[in-house]
Amino acid sequence: MLQSMTGYGIAHRETDTYAATVEIKSLNSKTLDLSLRLPRFLQDRELEIRNLVTKSLIRGKVNLNLDFTRPRAAARTGAVLNEAVLLLALEELRQVSARSGASLEQLTALAHALPGALRIPADSTAATEEEEEVPWEELLPLLHEALDRVNQFRRDEGQALTNEILSYLDKIRIQLADVERHDPTRIEQVRQRLQNHLAEITGSEHFNPTRFEQEVLYYIEKLDIAEEKVRLVNHLHYFTETVYLPEPTGKKLAFISQEIGREINTIGSKANDSVIQHLVVGMKEELEKIKEQINNIL
Repeated sequence: MLQSMTGYGIAHRETDTYAATVEIKSLNSKTLDLSLRLPRFLQDRELEIRNLVTKSLIRGKVNLNLDFTRPRAAARTGAVLNEAVLLLALEELRQVSARSGASLEQLTALAHALPGALRIPADSTAATEEEEEVPWEELLPLLHEALDRVNQFRRDEGQALTNEILSYLDKIRIQLADVERHDPTRIEQVRQRLQNHLAEITGSEHFNPTRFEQEVLYYIEKLDIAEEKVRLVNHLHYFTETVYLPEPTGKKLAFISQEIGREINTIGSKANDSVIQHLVVGMKEELEKIKEQINNIL
């Protein structure tokens, strides 16, 4: 079944000490164009992440953002009040309150924001730095979850694309059947023209029967579209089979579409018939719709 290259997936985890989110967006691209945004402590995992994404998504313009944050309360764990600084600040604030008439309660609330009002003991700082190193094995399942959701999104989009492309293919089959029905009429018209032309030239003294026969055979062979019709039917059948293959088939379908277009063009150029020309234009129109959608397929 077809898969679209367009996809979106997100996975989130929140604990008492951190919140992590993996967000992946995928758009159309001829190759894999991967852009990563990682927290600093995961920079050494970039190659591993790239390999995982490449293996899972294969193609597309992919943006992956791994956002890692810590709650403010957790970030300040271990901080204690600097009593000496606060006492000195409070004394100064009382003097300001007396001079300005401002409420002491309002000014006291500012004391905790003064430089040096909070201090983090050396052992607490070390502990905080250690907490920043969340094990990669703990975050890896988030990446897998986001990738799974992108691929599910792609499959859902691919199902819609499959139905749309096959509907265009059915219209080409219908128009080809119309060509098949009209072809005997076209051949009869060609035969009648040849007979009329033969009646005109056989009376000429310069008439060469051998050369005329060769030219007639060449003319008939040039107008014969039987082989092109058979090949076009085979290409349409092969296209349908390829749509349902389990592996990515976007590039293969593009090649088959080129072959379908070649046969349609040859039918149009050899038929030399206005009715078939109109049908050929209709088939080309449906084929262009197919090619446009193939650009979205993995």
